Amino acid sequence: MKAQQIFVNLAVNDLKKSMTFFETLGFTFNKKISDETASCLVLGENLHSMLLTKDKFKEFTKKPLSNAKQQTETLVALQLDNKEEVDNIVKKAVDAGGSIYAEPQDYGFMYQHSFEDLDGHQWEVFFMDESKFPS
Repeated sequence: MKAQQIFVNLAVNDLKKSMTFFETLGFTFNKKISDETASCLVLGENLHSMLLTKDKFKEFTKKPLSNAKQQTETLVALQLDNKEEVDNIVKKAVDAGGSIYAEPQDYGFMYQHSFEDLDGHQWEVFFMDESKFPS
């Protein structure tokens, strides 16, 4: 089995503010599958996050919503092309109102850094050089 695309659904407090936040980071939205309650954040080819108002998100689950500022619901990890892109997107996130939740880590083969968006969702951004994997 092989999935064609991924859509990670995230509940947000203010859809317009969240869209502005991610646009500031350099991402775009697919307007074809967006409306006033949901917006499709394009993370890469076949990689998406649906930012949903809390009321819209509740239509898809019977469980109560978690508060991402108080509990970890998920870690969204994005591989970028180099260390500079990793540091750049974290800086942009902080400048746009997000925050750093973990200091950068350099494992030799992988460099990672992390930020929280406006709603507390945790984003792991990393660069990995498979040629430097430990043997």
